Amino acid sequence: MVSFAIHWIKAEIHEFVLKNWRIVKIATTKAQRKLFFNLRSMKSNLDTLEPSEVKRIAQDLDVKTSDVVEMETRLTGNDISLDPLAQDDDSYAPISFLSSSEADPSSIVETNQLESSQATALSTALSKLDDRSREIIQARWLNEDAHATLHDLASRFAVSAERVRQIEAQAMKKMRDLLE
Repeated sequence: MVSFAIHWIKAEIHEFVLKNWRIVKIATTKAQRKLFFNLRSMKSNLDTLEPSEVKRIAQDLDVKTSDVVEMETRLTGNDISLDPLAQDDDSYAPISFLSSSEADPSSIVETNQLESSQATALSTALSKLDDRSREIIQARWLNEDAHATLHDLASRFAVSAERVRQIEAQAMKKMRDLLE
């Protein structure tokens, strides 16, 4: 029963391709399209063409014999399962070549939007801080090159390292409240 269904499915797909050849492959020559449409009707059976038949069809359609062989190979090519049931270590399924280790486009867009909204929220929260608190947070956490130490900032603002830590803690609390 399955083999019967496979036959009809293949026939329907083949018929669709025949009717919509330009959709399936646009960049073809007139001779290739003519060959594609006429090859099936010119073949006497479903077997591989004999060399004499290849020459006759090529002469009738005014194409090269290599084109007839190539088109016949396309039409009679065996089906390959994308995801075979038996996964051996030595065999490689075609589906493994199609899958990507990268994230799909929708998750990439989602990630970019999330990062953008987080950056906007962070810059808004930073803008609500006073100048000294903003500079301390930026120097301690947002500087990509090197993070400033409490003692560096203490000497820069002429306060103790403990006071810089307190200003930083207050600024972080205020930013957390604003981000929530």
